[in-house]
Amino acid sequence: MKPFFFLLSLTFFAYSNVFAQATGSVEINGQLLPFMVDECGDTLIMATLDDVSVSSPKNFENREDYLKYRRYRRYAAVVYPYAVEAIKLFREVEYATSHMKDREQKRYIRKLHKNLKEDFTDPLKGLTKTQGMILIEMIERELDRPLYDLIKDLRNGLTAAYWNTLGSMFGHDIKSGYVEGADPILDAVLQDMNISYDIPAGRLGGAVGE
Repeated sequence: MKPFFFLLSLTFFAYSNVFAQATGSVEINGQLLPFMVDECGDTLIMATLDDVSVSSPKNFENREDYLKYRRYRRYAAVVYPYAVEAIKLFREVEYATSHMKDREQKRYIRKLHKNLKEDFTDPLKGLTKTQGMILIEMIERELDRPLYDLIKDLRNGLTAAYWNTLGSMFGHDIKSGYVEGADPILDAVLQDMNISYDIPAGRLGGAVGE
């Protein structure tokens, strides 16, 4: 998070002859925030806000591209929670298994895979072909690795080959990975989607599933 000041002109009262500055604090969403009242009677609240994505208006060559962009945006919003969870799990698994022996890693990942299958099979089965493609592209873009390699590392080569064959039946090659520029409209959608995740400092000593 990047701290910065934001101004809210609340003007609760009209202080026509206020020259001195008053200070205090106010509770917003359970958080106590400092404020000051300036000589104009405006209340200035100081707070730390999360990063936000600000993008410029998009230009499209034709209406078909515009409609495709709107469709991709809708689909990206549908799969966004799954992408966020996938990246979070990958980072935590990556950290938790970094000091494990091969046999421990396989046992750990096998148990995790069973739990994930129970939790996510039904929701993911409800995705359309295009929604599934966008979800994969989101993950590959964030991790900068093809889904094939991720599956191969977390499971085994045979499993990765199976999913690559299945994906090719639906027109998606999970070996190729995310290629920026291959679909400029998809690029425009994904650049506004922040799904990054860093292990919190307070959890570095723990492991996923504990």
